Amino acid sequence: MTSAVLDASAILAVLNDEAGAENVLPLLSDAAVSSVNFAEVVGKLAEQGGSLDQIREALFAIRLDVIDFDISLAERTGMLRAKTRSRGLSLGDRACLALAEREGIPAVTGDQQWLGAVDGIEVHVIR
Repeated sequence: MTSAVLDASAILAVLNDEAGAENVLPLLSDAAVSSVNFAEVVGKLAEQGGSLDQIREALFAIRLDVIDFDISLAERTGMLRAKTRSRGLSLGDRACLALAEREGIPAVTGDQQWLGAVDGIEVHVIR
């Protein structure tokens, strides 16, 4: 069973050996990520100069369960906009929160502004 949904910032902390990575590593064996957040990670790694083959290798090594961004997640993500706009949460942030809410598990992020953003969605901040 999946125990947490990882935001792009949590995955990048591991891949780039950033602060908070030590809090994400124990979760990797049964963590999930929205395909939206997966795309964010691919984009950031490409910006850092990684080729698609290198990016695939790095992401394969951490073996995340990538969950497709379907219509129900898209609708919930859209509905979260009004509640999270004042905190500056992005589409990717809301996609992660929507998946965590649907699965009934915590969202894991490096972003403090998520704390208390949406009632009923547990958020763990890694740093």
